[in-house]
Amino acid sequence: MAMTCLNNRKNDSLILSTIDELVPLDHKVRELEEAIDWNFIYPLVRPLYSSFGRPSIDPVVLFKMLFINFAFGIHSMRRTCEETKVNLAYRWFLGLSIDDEVPNYSTWSQNYIRRYGDSEVFDEIFKKIIEEAIAYDFVDLDTVFGDGTHRKANANNRKHENKAVEIVKKYYDDELLEEINKDRKAHEKKPIKETKDIELAYDEETGELIEGKGTKSIKVSKTDPESGCFHKGEKQKCFAYTNLTFCDRHGFVLHNTVAPGNQHDSVVFHDAYRKLLNTYGDLIHNISLDAGFMTPAICREIIEDGIRAYMPYKRPMTKKGYFKKYEYVYDEKLDIYICPNNKDLKYTTTNRSGYREYKSNPKDCEGCPFLEKCTQSKNHQKVITRHVWEEYREIADENRYTPEWKDIYPLRKETIERVYADCKEKHGLRFTRLKGLKKNQQESLIIFGCHNLGKLARMKKRKGLINIPSPNKKEGNIRKTIQIYQFS
Repeated sequence: MAMTCLNNRKNDSLILSTIDELVPLDHKVRELEEAIDWNFIYPLVRPLYSSFGRPSIDPVVLFKMLFINFAFGIHSMRRTCEETKVNLAYRWFLGLSIDDEVPNYSTWSQNYIRRYGDSEVFDEIFKKIIEEAIAYDFVDLDTVFGDGTHRKANANNRKHENKAVEIVKKYYDDELLEEINKDRKAHEKKPIKETKDIELAYDEETGELIEGKGTKSIKVSKTDPESGCFHKGEKQKCFAYTNLTFCDRHGFVLHNTVAPGNQHDSVVFHDAYRKLLNTYGDLIHNISLDAGFMTPAICREIIEDGIRAYMPYKRPMTKKGYFKKYEYVYDEKLDIYICPNNKDLKYTTTNRSGYREYKSNPKDCEGCPFLEKCTQSKNHQKVITRHVWEEYREIADENRYTPEWKDIYPLRKETIERVYADCKEKHGLRFTRLKGLKKNQQESLIIFGCHNLGKLARMKKRKGLINIPSPNKKEGNIRKTIQIYQFS
């Protein structure tokens, strides 16, 4: 076979064709264009524009550029603009001809600052996409899957300062205190008084807040103060944001909440969960979460809403070589724990954290053959705690033995974990380019909107609901009669 050499081939040729003919029929932009009617953006942004002055750049073009940015994994708006100049598929998606000028990257920045930043347009776009999927019956709201992941912040890990911040009151503290006092009254104990307003400690010389009563010390980034310092296991210590996300069994994202990275998933859960229920109401019957959400407060909230919780087994946080908590049998009728040596641990008090304390008799423990496997206390006394809402956690734990759990819980790796994997690999969820909690919330909605839009397009195509038009054919098939002129 003879060698081909095209190095000296002329590149200054003129091709007589349309952009629509040059974009492949199986290109992703055709699916995105047909998946949804993009005109829905106009009514959303119309109040943000003036009725006077020179015409603005089409807002649909601006938001489509944002979707190109995340749908194709481009890591900057400047790069997106440069790619659009030479990419005919992107021009076709934006509705720009080969002669039209691509908007400058600063155009989007200024529109965000002046119009979109303080609006609800990002929430509305995300909501419109998922509503489109629900309208075509692609979303199964019977069971939702939730989990959290961390997204690395755009912040220098070495530029931080230690600050004392106010300890935030938990949403269930008032209800818990009421339950504690009710339990203490049943055991003939004095009620615990409600704590007074938090007293903050100040440095008399500088006037700055310092660590003291009602405060705790945390690391605050100087680059992005709204992010949080995240460190878990062997992972690198860094500033990050937490994303708590819910999806259905088909992988459609239903809700996402962004919080500082130093907040645990179980802390962020309440606000995200309540917003999810406010949107979808009684349509949700089951929820599947991982072991990090297996707390009495979360189990109580879910069960009292009439929703079944499917969570995994959570291993006891006990030192190696010691008895596990489940090896101590709880007698509900007598309200005691029985140790492996058949000795009783009796109720003593209910502390401010909501835990009942059961203690053994030191005289029973002194000569016990299992003492070294039971406790290291100097007075040879074993203490076991039980939360006042522990029965809710036990109800959730019992669901592991049902046939439904075997069908639902294994789907987590195919749903919410797959959503995170796809969005991190394809849509830039692994790290953020923006600073600030609100901007990252808006950006995450566009990322998950891209994910939902791609899934919506694929499911519509599979169902035959997308009609991708064939290229415009002129008489004699224009592709066979294209004339190419070479200029010397």
